[in-house]
Amino acid sequence: MKKLLQKPLTFLIVLAIGVGLTVLMVKNKPEVTHNNAEMQARTINIIRVQTMPYRHRVSAYGNVEPAVSLQGKAELNGKITYLHHKLKQGNSIAAGTVVARIDVDDFVVSLKQSEADLKSSESTLRQIEEEQKTTARSLKLAKDNLRVGEKELTRIQDIWKKRLIARSTLDAEEQKVIQLRQSVSDLQGQLNTYASRLAAENAKISRAEEQVKGQQTTLGRTEIVMPFDARVGDVSVEIGEFVTAGSVLFEALNLDGVEINAQVPVNQMRGLVQPLQNRELNLTVDNLAQALDDLKLQAIVKLVGDQGNAQWDAEVLRFTESIDPQRRTLGIVVAVDKPYEKIIPGKRPPLLKGMFTQVDIFTPASDALVIPYQALHQGRVYLMNSDSQLEIRPVEVMLLQGEMAVIAGGLNPGDQLIVNDLIPVIEGMPLKANIDTALETELQQLAAGGAVEALESQGVIAE
Repeated sequence: MKKLLQKPLTFLIVLAIGVGLTVLMVKNKPEVTHNNAEMQARTINIIRVQTMPYRHRVSAYGNVEPAVSLQGKAELNGKITYLHHKLKQGNSIAAGTVVARIDVDDFVVSLKQSEADLKSSESTLRQIEEEQKTTARSLKLAKDNLRVGEKELTRIQDIWKKRLIARSTLDAEEQKVIQLRQSVSDLQGQLNTYASRLAAENAKISRAEEQVKGQQTTLGRTEIVMPFDARVGDVSVEIGEFVTAGSVLFEALNLDGVEINAQVPVNQMRGLVQPLQNRELNLTVDNLAQALDDLKLQAIVKLVGDQGNAQWDAEVLRFTESIDPQRRTLGIVVAVDKPYEKIIPGKRPPLLKGMFTQVDIFTPASDALVIPYQALHQGRVYLMNSDSQLEIRPVEVMLLQGEMAVIAGGLNPGDQLIVNDLIPVIEGMPLKANIDTALETELQQLAAGGAVEALESQGVIAE
């Protein structure tokens, strides 16, 4: 066979036969029929895009601290002679209660000495005043005597000029007038000294009065009084112990309120200050306080790990002065009034110092386009258009919060947003929709600030 194929004529004959068979097979091949069946519609879940009241919420964490705490200190040196029986850690003591006393004996002695000095000075003052009155009366009499003596001297001089009396009589009368003048001069000089003596004695009295007041104040400092309704913290003194001025005796925590320094991540602050983003601010003391008021933030406090779902309304007081460089957080201080009231054992405990809490901070409600975060696909959303076909549309995201996204542009109320996974994603593919009304309701609740029961206390959602 190999030898036959090596002959040119034989090879050409075989090649011609092969080509002929191939042409015959192609001509006799049946025509391919095309199937014009359409793509089946995919079943999807949608929600209707709509504007809704939206309150941005940030959850932060911090420890409870008393709004007012007092370090009860001794103001004097001395021995502790009395401690209130309730001055023990954890007890509550009413305002105005004397909780400790320092030995008063030495201070009473000093007070009595000061009071005695005051009485002595007052007595001396009265004596000087009487002497002044007596001297003034004596001066008046002396002046009267001088006038009489001078008249008599004038009469004697007239008689002497007529040589009716001896010279010795005139000399005696002149000597008498000189003595009267000397008496008036002495009394006048004595009277003049009373002004300075009275001033000096009044100064002594003033000093003695201040000493008495000072000793009374010092004596009052021997009693340590609770200035407000308080819960007792650490107690570091015992009866009979000698204390020095400035030493800490106990810690008292005010019962009227507590504060929580909630640490908010810096990247979450944008949503809280959104209402101020179009304003130019000069953060002086007054402007900063006004800006915080304009934000109208509200807060709810919850205990971390609490199974009773207890919560407290809180007031946003201030921002802290700096950012924590390690955690990149800014502190927002909130206050809770009357944390020891409305206690329900096992369900609603008091807010005690050191408790770890979650603080949910809310902005005021404003209308916004809010969609589920799961419906966002790398800056795009999937919609069902009016022809029940898939439309892929880019959107502008303003804020992200938990399971929600706030849309700034690209969506319109009434758009039908696909909320379930869609694989494969082919734009224009036919769709068949189910409206997820449960998700619509849940989204409205989340946009309003959280679950309904978490907001009833602030009136965000009516009961």
